[in-house]
Amino acid sequence: MIESKAKADLLHYLRAAREALLWKLDGLSEYDIRRPLTPTGTNLLGLVKHIAGVELGYFGDTFGRPYFDEPPSWYGEGAEPGADMWATADEPREQIVGLYQQAWKHADATIATLPLDAIGHVPWWPEERREVTLHHVLVRVIADTHRHAGHADIVRELIDGAVGMAEGNDNMPPGDQSWWENYRSRLERAAREAGHG
Repeated sequence: MIESKAKADLLHYLRAAREALLWKLDGLSEYDIRRPLTPTGTNLLGLVKHIAGVELGYFGDTFGRPYFDEPPSWYGEGAEPGADMWATADEPREQIVGLYQQAWKHADATIATLPLDAIGHVPWWPEERREVTLHHVLVRVIADTHRHAGHADIVRELIDGAVGMAEGNDNMPPGDQSWWENYRSRLERAAREAGHG
């Protein structure tokens, strides 16, 4: 496969995941995008903040192209555990979304500049497996971003019932509220029957 075609394919899936993740914030209040909706605190803006750091680290530091002259307190060594998974009250949505969009540009420049077999070193991994290729990093970040976009989809559904894979493509069976209530009831019955069997 020609490298430019492989890069284009990989970038297509990375960009789709990025856009899906940000789309989950649309139309929500500051409270709702920060609300921890799982026992481990998963929240929409925290997912965006986390993935911004993921892209800046893997496509920046790993390939000797750091983004930050002086990283924020939540990024890098010495950061409080989980600090990248939530936004403080004084970290505006615009700041975190803007950082994520800057991370895209920084990552895309790294991807455009380097061949897929370019060697990088992940500083936070154990020494014996730090060496990676750009191809490896791209696949890893695509998988991680899609995973967190899936988390965001569930969190968004818990907030206001909105679902979907991407703007203009919900990728869901057609059905009104009554249809979905009946569908969920059938699933609940099946689970109860299986649990008693």
